[in-house]
Amino acid sequence: MVPISTIATEAYAKARPATRPDALQGSGEALAAQAIGSFADQMAQAETAAQQTLTGSADAQNLVEALAQTQLAVETAVAVRDKVVAAYQEILRMPI
Repeated sequence: MVPISTIATEAYAKARPATRPDALQGSGEALAAQAIGSFADQMAQAETAAQQTLTGSADAQNLVEALAQTQLAVETAVAVRDKVVAAYQEILRMPI
């Protein structure tokens, strides 16, 4: 029987890299390119799921899951865009 403390320690060790600030290494351009690529992949997956559902090779639940993930991706992209626009407007308001 494995002690609970060992299980908790292993779970913490697995989750820790995701919470480290240096987990997002790279330039801003590289991170933006990765995010755009991920967004495009999500859109393509949703389109593929919709086509498969229409042809009958996939069930409706797969389509609903793909659309929910796509909605989340679009909402995230809109939130990021809004933050970028707000930052740009703030820069424009700065006195020279």
